[in-house]
Parts: sequence; structure tokens; C-alpha cells
Amino acid sequence: MTKIVLLDKGTFPKDLKLKRPAFKHDWQEHEATIAEETIARLKGAEIAISNKVPLRQDVLSELPDLKMIAIAATGYDHIDLDYALANGITVSNVRGYAVNSVPEHALMMILALSRSLKGYQSEIEAGKWQEADHFCFFNHPIEDLHQKTLGIIGRGILGQGLARLASGFGMPVIYAARPGDKTPHTPYVPFEEFLKYADVISIHCPLNDDTRNMITAKQFALMERKPILINTGRGGIVNEEDAVTAVKTGQLRGLGFDCLSKEPPKDGNPLLTIARLPNVIITPHIAWASSDAVQNLWDQLINNIEMYKKGTPENSLM
Repeated sequence: MTKIVLLDKGTFPKDLKLKRPAFKHDWQEHEATIAEETIARLKGAEIAISNKVPLRQDVLSELPDLKMIAIAATGYDHIDLDYALANGITVSNVRGYAVNSVPEHALMMILALSRSLKGYQSEIEAGKWQEADHFCFFNHPIEDLHQKTLGIIGRGILGQGLARLASGFGMPVIYAARPGDKTPHTPYVPFEEFLKYADVISIHCPLNDDTRNMITAKQFALMERKPILINTGRGGIVNEEDAVTAVKTGQLRGLGFDCLSKEPPKDGNPLLTIARLPNVIITPHIAWASSDAVQNLWDQLINNIEMYKKGTPENSLM
């Protein structure tokens, strides 16, 4: 009987409808799995389900029965694909499940920061408006999105989803070319030019060797329009210490992050030192997690497993 092990069930909401594969199987699940537990829990398993638990060569080499890794996410930087390919392990991820959830979350942050929602809400809670002399109370900047240029890093389904929403606000959209590409094809714009002209920058690309620390102090210095910076992609794409400096010095007029370089940030994180500022919004990696998106993810995950068992894998990364 096929043994299936879910390593980190706790990364899903408790009210998720967890249907299981239609074929006969031995299902085992764990709320969380630390590195020292991974091998023991996957002994004898044919299929491993992981959202964020790392499965690298040192672990996979100890699991001769493992034939499939079903990633409960789109990102796969925690999986050793080279080892899996060399050893006949199928690796599948889920795709497009958060096509509405992530763009809507990014737009929510853009709107909230452009209207200083957090700052005004805090002022009301502190009784500032109640003490004002006039019916309105101006203490933070308020800007429209209309005719503000939205710069998107990553022209996949999520980046294009945000562009579609932004068009309803009358925002011109530009896409960043890869750094170093001086003659990109339309609709991409050379990276340095992109940084210069964007009023809002939103990140929707994966984390890999090419994108790690893509934005540092050097890139912040090129942002002439002092943009709002949104990251619903991955932590590590933006240098977090440099981002803090950019906020404090006014190189950024707003910052909204849904992902950090290490999650949860139990040992702290530079961005947490500015989390209370009125022009900073940090959310705990939930842009993907609308109830509709999570159910879509799970249904697609189970379909990936069923198609693997039928001998016709879908969403394979190999």
C-alpha cells in the first residue's frame, strides 16, 4: 500500500477540507517536522508532501523508497531538484492557485500605503482626530493611484494578475527586465530604467541565485520617485537591512512585505524594527492564503498525487 506522509499540516488553515487521494493508501500527517525528524518520518514512504520542510540530498539519500515529492506550494527552493532528477524522484508543485489572492493582497498594501491608512487608523485610536480643530485631520500623505506607474518584477500569472487589477485604477504598468539586459523585448524595461520611473514596485518573482539580493542599497539609490515597495514574492530578494535604511532616509515612501528571509522571524529581523511606522505594513506570509486559494491549492496537490500514481505526472518540475 502506498505510504503518503504530510510533513507540515500546520501550514494550512484548520478549516481546510482535506480530501485525500482516491487510491488505497496509508496516510500519515504531522503538524510540523524539524530537520532531525524528517528521515524517520519518511522511512518507507513512497510520497512525501512538503510545504516548506527542506528535502535535500542528505535527507533524500536516506530514503530509497521515496518516489514522489508533492510540494504544497509553487516555490521549490527547499527541494534538491538535481538529486531528485538523478534518482528518479518525481517532483510536482502547484501552480496558479493564488491567481487572485496574491494580487489582491499586493493591491491592498498599495492602496493602504498610498492613502496612509495605517497611520490614520493609529491616530484615531490615539484620540488625535478627536482633539482636532477641524472636521478633517491631515497628518500623513494621501495619494491617488491614477497615473502612478506600477513597476512589476516577475511577469508570471501573479504579476500579470496585479497588472490587471491596477489597470482599473488607471495605473500604467512596466515590467522589469533581468538585471544586465540592456536591450530587452517589449514589454520589459531595462532594470535600472525600471527602478528610475516606477512609483510603485511590486515583486512577484521566485527566489533563486539570480534574484537573491536583487535589490540592495545600490538599487534603492536609483529609485528617483521614492516608490512604495511591495514584496509578496519571497524573502531574500530584497536586502532587508538596506530596506530599513531606505525607509528611514526617505528613499522609499512606503514598504509592504508579506515575506521575510527567515520565517517565522523568531530570532528577529531588521524589518521588524520599523514595523510600527505608519508607512510600513508587514503581514505574516498570508498573501497566498485566502480560503478560496488554499482549497484550490489542496485540490491541485491531490490531483498531482493521483496523476503520478496513474503514470502521467502533472506539474512536474523535472
